[in-house]
Amino acid sequence: MVTKEMIKKLPKVELHHHLDGGVRPATIVELAEMNNIEIPEHNPAKLAEWLHRGADRKSLALYLEGFAVTCSVMQTTDALTRIARETLEDLALQNVKYAEIRFAPILHAETGLNLEEIVKAVLTGMEEGKQDFDIDYGVILCAMRHQPAEVSLEMAELAVSFRDRGVVGFDIAGDEHGHPPKRHLDAFQHIRNKNFNITIHAGEAFGVESIWQALQICGTHRIGHATRLLEDMVVHGTRIEKLGSLADFIRDKRIPLEMCLSSNIQTGAAPTLDEHPFHVYYRNGFRVMLCTDNPLMSDTDLVKEMSLAAEYYNFTIRDFEKITLNAMKSAFAHYDERLRIIYDVLKPGYAKIRQETNPTE
Repeated sequence: MVTKEMIKKLPKVELHHHLDGGVRPATIVELAEMNNIEIPEHNPAKLAEWLHRGADRKSLALYLEGFAVTCSVMQTTDALTRIARETLEDLALQNVKYAEIRFAPILHAETGLNLEEIVKAVLTGMEEGKQDFDIDYGVILCAMRHQPAEVSLEMAELAVSFRDRGVVGFDIAGDEHGHPPKRHLDAFQHIRNKNFNITIHAGEAFGVESIWQALQICGTHRIGHATRLLEDMVVHGTRIEKLGSLADFIRDKRIPLEMCLSSNIQTGAAPTLDEHPFHVYYRNGFRVMLCTDNPLMSDTDLVKEMSLAAEYYNFTIRDFEKITLNAMKSAFAHYDERLRIIYDVLKPGYAKIRQETNPTE
């Protein structure tokens, strides 16, 4: 049996982590008091509890309400740099070796910062974190589904302009209901024309149609969540008896699925961990990985998410190695960088753990 202590030692890769969803509660309180910003609680533990409770209401729209609190203290360059650095420090403590951190610059422009200043501030903090904590990173810039298409295009242009300075991709986030990705087609077309990387939140609060649009209209290279791809399958236990054409296409083309157990239960995308499709996808050859989504709101981290997979789905060290390699193969880092991390960091790390836990292997 894989224990939590064993999981802590495993080298990890994180591809779906929102910057404003993983802020330390103590940092929120400190920044709020420094800048006279009103927040629901000024005790870090009580603030964390308030945010966890608010997120666990079985609705994506309600889950997203807590981001007004975190974003309210992320309106200065100093705050953005600090939070970016702390994010990589927190991930390094979990033995994460490569992380892609996403955020929507437009949400941090409420007090006058321009978009370039915002991105530069986050990248400064990321670079400090890389140097101080020995963790590699990429940044993904997000547009927001509810905002006008011209704003999404501006975010796409911004992402491409920083492609040689740490930004590795483009995403669109927010509530799926009433905000299909095809409304932002100009942004995605710009990214594709520039030979850049796309991941899209799809199949979390809306069904198979959202995933199909993300792939076949918007041209995404990865899918965030894809929980409701299960609707395109006939499943008995963990065995798939029949795949629809979209699920077949996703498996055949090795489209990566960024899966987030805890947040999917809290938003109602999956009823329970027993019914979550992650293990169905994994056992039937889909390219899946585990991610945290929003560690603060979901009261989680990558160690906890992997521990859930061990407890509910009987994951072994071999299984964790496979999904970790899936993640690194699917990262938006350049090919040579992916190979370096896989062969110099991940594989040796897992070989060492296997030797420690089973010397006869």
